[in-house]
Amino acid sequence: MKEVKISANFNCGDLMQPPEIVDKILYLASIGWGKKRIAKELGTTPKTVRRYLRQKGWMPYQRTNRPKKLKDLSHWLEETFRIRKGNAAVVDQELKRQHGIHVHPRTVQKAVKPFRQKLTAEAMATIRFETPPGKQMQIDFGSMTVKIAGIATRIYLFAATLGYSRRQYVQAFTHERQSVWFEGMEGAFQHFQGIPEQILLDNAKPLVIKHNPLTREVVFNARFHAFAAYWKFKPKACAPYRARTKGKDESTVKYIKRNAIAGREFASWQALEEHLAWWMREVADKRIHGTTGEQPIIRFQRDEASELELLNGKPPFNQIRELQRVVHADACIEVDTKILTI
Repeated sequence: MKEVKISANFNCGDLMQPPEIVDKILYLASIGWGKKRIAKELGTTPKTVRRYLRQKGWMPYQRTNRPKKLKDLSHWLEETFRIRKGNAAVVDQELKRQHGIHVHPRTVQKAVKPFRQKLTAEAMATIRFETPPGKQMQIDFGSMTVKIAGIATRIYLFAATLGYSRRQYVQAFTHERQSVWFEGMEGAFQHFQGIPEQILLDNAKPLVIKHNPLTREVVFNARFHAFAAYWKFKPKACAPYRARTKGKDESTVKYIKRNAIAGREFASWQALEEHLAWWMREVADKRIHGTTGEQPIIRFQRDEASELELLNGKPPFNQIRELQRVVHADACIEVDTKILTI
């Protein structure tokens, strides 16, 4: 076999050279060597050779002292960086808009670099939080396009997961407005035949008005408050930009898309609903869960079903109407153009 010798020439480029290399440049130039020949011999560039010949010797690098425009904005930068989901470009925009400071985008990127590292470390340090039976249910929505009756249709999948048993519930909708969040939760209550102590959700706009990422103050929608009070559970919103806090249900949405729906077509909406009911019963309930090592239905029946609050025959929340009416002198009130006696 013929031996092949491979050599590589690593060019130092225009980096600052040590004093001994500069001395060699000056010496070789003094004995008549050309700039290209010196550069090739010493592994640098003709531009570097010319610079040191012009300087007539080695000089230490002097950093230009530039005013640090962002010096006193560290707290603001970190808060804005978190609120803007780690987007340095948006932080740069807000810097111009709120403070009138114009700097190079690279300057902003360098300034927020430690905050990015901090966010990454926090995400990696997230520990799976296991909840006791009946304590928590996590909910979320996911969307995808499937063919129904031969037509590409956007469907919205409500997903609920019981924190202890990992038993799942899924329901398909045509939108993601507040009414179907309520309908999905009530469907889950009926499916599990009980209500958990708390429901953990993402910061969905139909349910959460405001969630401050620093103070953790949460303002829920007033109607969602009424819904939670009616069914007697405690709503809880996961920390903004920390989807891993709600990882069980994030995984459920992905699992439903990939296992229950992906690659399938349905003759009608009813066929889709029937398929989801079969999938929950025959697949999701009976699989061996990767974390618990048990079938969710077995874990649910043994430990969790008895810990859920009973439904007690309550009708759906949307059948209840809260109205304020003035009682007339004859002890009557008006509701939907009808006069009722109280």
